[in-house]
Amino acid sequence: MNAPAARAITHRRILAIALPIVLSNATVPLLGVVDTGVIGQLGDPVPIGAVGIGAVIISAIYWIFGFLRMGTTGMTSQALGAEDQGEADALLSRALIIGVACGLAVIVLQPLIFAAAFQLSPASAEVESLARDYLQVRVWSAPAAIALYGITGWLIAAERTKAVLVLQVWMNGLNILLSFAFVIGLAWGVTGVALSSFIAEWAGLAVGLWFCRGACARPFWREWPRVLDRTRLLAMAAVNGDIFLRSLFLQAIFVSFLFFGADFGDVPLAANQILLQFLYVTSYALDGFAFGAETLVGNAMGAKDRARLRRAAVLNSVWAGGIMVIFAVGVALFGAGVIDLMTTSEEVRAVAKVYLPWMIAAPVIGVACWMLDGIFIGATRTADMRNMMAISTAFYFAAVWVLAPAFENHGLWAALILSFVARGVTLGLRYPALERATEV
Repeated sequence: MNAPAARAITHRRILAIALPIVLSNATVPLLGVVDTGVIGQLGDPVPIGAVGIGAVIISAIYWIFGFLRMGTTGMTSQALGAEDQGEADALLSRALIIGVACGLAVIVLQPLIFAAAFQLSPASAEVESLARDYLQVRVWSAPAAIALYGITGWLIAAERTKAVLVLQVWMNGLNILLSFAFVIGLAWGVTGVALSSFIAEWAGLAVGLWFCRGACARPFWREWPRVLDRTRLLAMAAVNGDIFLRSLFLQAIFVSFLFFGADFGDVPLAANQILLQFLYVTSYALDGFAFGAETLVGNAMGAKDRARLRRAAVLNSVWAGGIMVIFAVGVALFGAGVIDLMTTSEEVRAVAKVYLPWMIAAPVIGVACWMLDGIFIGATRTADMRNMMAISTAFYFAAVWVLAPAFENHGLWAALILSFVARGVTLGLRYPALERATEV
């Protein structure tokens, strides 16, 4: 499992970490594309909006617990950089315990969570009814979905990204096949989409645990005095707490974006849901290099090596920038055709194409904030991430308040893109402090 800090940071090593993550992460929004496309074959914007609202709500809940993936990667990579195998394995046990506990809490609190979510949602009664059907199935896989964040973070820190690729392909491939079977084959509609995700997430947890079997061959994962050590738990809680708050701010942006879009009607809501799939594809693909930065920056921080930290940050960012230019060109050339494949509703197609230029701009504009997120996670400078996200969220809501009344859906998309700019600029101003921290 060791990823020694002394290993040279080369383009080959970066690609070995990043490319499997690029491929595996691309399957996650691909699942959203397929789910939206399968429902879109019904030719009715209401089920599309319902899957969109339901998926955004459950994803927002799960993504809040994304601190488990990010915190586990940053802390484990630093433990490996410091050559502390025992702490690296103990972090896996802590992550699994936290993941299952959080998932059970979501199940218990689901009536309150969903009531609050729909209180905020201005969706039509038809959309809300179908979205509730979706959520009442999906929520029962919460322990598996959240625990998988910890497993994924641990594997990334160990530079076992090929295992992450296999895990994601297995889980999302199964989900896609079941979506076709349940929706097209059995005509189960929105409930069929939800059931396919429920089955796939539990199957994914089983495979993820199998990939971690090597840790079980060592004694460290079950050294409970170490695993439950108060000082280490408090340190993990501090990191995860900051990332949790950061995730809340981020999800406030994306959830409110869909809800604000619903104010313009069911057709713009469906169009925005389709366009968000483009944004998810680009962000997940970019995360491959952000995850590479997490691992290599974490190793450098654990080893207290400033030069290696800078090289990890720069080389990963250069690769990410090139990939995003390619994505932007791809959306410009093929985006309209993809929209046509995703829905048979001519109304939704026409509206989505009006706003497609925002999806061309997003990859290039968003690259800085996504890469800086990875760099700060690896360094576990999570307080900075929390604070800069708070500033960016405030900037987003101010932009919506100013731009949406005047430019409607265009103003809403402009506010979202401007939030990326705010995040990149504010984190960039904090980067020099990371390099100084290696000298402490």
